[in-house]
Amino acid sequence: MLPSVYIMTNHKRGTLYIGVTSNLAKRVYEHREGLTPGFTSQHGLKRLVWYEGFDHMPGAIAAEKRMKRWRREWKIELIEKENPEWRDLWFDLGPIPPSSQP
Repeated sequence: MLPSVYIMTNHKRGTLYIGVTSNLAKRVYEHREGLTPGFTSQHGLKRLVWYEGFDHMPGAIAAEKRMKRWRREWKIELIEKENPEWRDLWFDLGPIPPSSQP
């Protein structure tokens, strides 16, 4: 798995959460199942609407920090450029390998 920056939401143009992870499928699974207490579980953010892979974690972390400072409108533009219907991209990731399951 590549390090990734990702955006989760509860519905189209809903509450947004930007995160970074070294295992996107596992992390999104944790959000969807409410296994991680915090912002995403409090707000019911279970829909993966955008992600980008990086070669190395430092680049992913820098991108996440930069994006967290963005205006909400910029984040929405980013999502809608690649995912105008706000589809749940979780289904595009495929099954979680057994070694990645929580």
